[in-house]
Amino acid sequence: MMKAKELKEIRGLSVADLENKLQGLKKDLFMLRMQHATNQLDNPMQIVAVKKDIARIKTIIREKETNV
Repeated sequence: MMKAKELKEIRGLSVADLENKLQGLKKDLFMLRMQHATNQLDNPMQIVAVKKDIARIKTIIREKETNV
């Protein structure tokens, strides 16, 4: 889960950098889902945290697109 300091840093990134970060988070989510399906995931709440991080990044991207 992102902390307030990380969110501040992320808001300063360009849309292209945010898209790259979003792709990385989507890959992480895929890997977590695979681990969960094979019962290798210790903490299933990691999936929820990554989903929320993806939503935060998408929200910031959308804000930047509408403020242009």
